[in-house]
Amino acid sequence: MKSLKIIALLAIAMLLASAVFAAHHTPEDRGKALFNDTKLGGGTSGKSCGSCHPDGKGLEKVGSMAEANIPEMVNNCISKALKGTALDVKSEQMKDLVSYLKTIKPKAGATQKKKAPVGC
Repeated sequence: MKSLKIIALLAIAMLLASAVFAAHHTPEDRGKALFNDTKLGGGTSGKSCGSCHPDGKGLEKVGSMAEANIPEMVNNCISKALKGTALDVKSEQMKDLVSYLKTIKPKAGATQKKKAPVGC
C-alpha cells in the first residue's frame, strides 16, 4: 500500500512538472528561439532574424497582416537575408515563428519608420 502511494505521488509530480515545462514552451517561446537562431533554415550567413530585426524592430505590423502572407514573408527573409532554405509553410517551425511574430507590438511612444531594416 505504501509503494502505491509513492507511485501515485511520483505520477502527480511528473504531471505537474510536465505542465510547468509546457507552459514555458509555448509556440511563441519556440518561435522566439527560432527567430534568434543563426541556423534557421540551414543559413550560412551567421545571422538570425533578430540580427536584422532586434527585438522585432520593423515587424510591429505583422500581427495585422493576413496570416496567409506571413509565411511567405518569413521564407523570403530566410532565403535572401539568412541564405537559408525556406521552411515548409505547414511545419511546426513556421507555425511557431508566425505565433511569435504576431506577438510583436510597437513600443509605447515609439514612432514607426517607413524604411525597411537593412538585410531583408
